[in-house]
Order: sequence, then structure tokens, then C-alpha cells
Amino acid sequence: MSRVRRGFKARQRRNKVLKLAKGFHFSRRQTYYQAAETVKRAMAYQYVGRKLLKRDMRKLWIIRISAASKALGTSYSKFMGNLKKNNIQINRKMLAEIAARDIDGFKAIYEANK
Repeated sequence: MSRVRRGFKARQRRNKVLKLAKGFHFSRRQTYYQAAETVKRAMAYQYVGRKLLKRDMRKLWIIRISAASKALGTSYSKFMGNLKKNNIQINRKMLAEIAARDIDGFKAIYEANK
């Protein structure tokens, strides 16, 4: 059986990992072994971070809607409950944008929501 020279494919695989390690410090960027460990961990954190971002944005939207609805004299839960009861279908992201940037528009939604 003939010998397999792995130079090209092995280098290709290592370069892929080292390219992902761009921006790390010291030997985490330069040595393949440490770069591979760090990249693996970074990818795990990246996956978790995508989930946390969604969670944090939803919290922010709820806080903005709550603040705007309290300024108009109602609570967040009553406001959202009335939206559902009156069949006004607008998502939290858009409501939060309206509450933050166009308070008159939010008042109009509130009046239609009573």
C-alpha cells in the first residue's frame, strides 16, 4: 500500500481554523492546537449568543411598550390583552418602534384599543 501525503488537505483544514481565529490574541491565533480549541468554544458561545439576543430584544420591546402604556394610564398586560380582544394584530417589535419614535401614533392605537 502506498504512502499518503497529506500536506495539501491538512494545510487546508488548518488554515480554515486559523482563518476563524482571526482577532484572537497571542498563540490562540497562531498555533493550530490552541486556535482550534478557542474557535470551538467561540462557536458554542456564538450559538448561545444568537438565542440570548432574541430574548434580550423581546425584553426591550416589552419595556418600551410598558413605559408608553403607563404614560397613557394603563398597564402593559391590560394594553396587550385589549389588543388581542379587539383583534388588533400588531407585533411587539412594531409597537415598541411606534412607542419610541411616534407617541401620537401610539396614542391612536391606544384610543382604538379601548
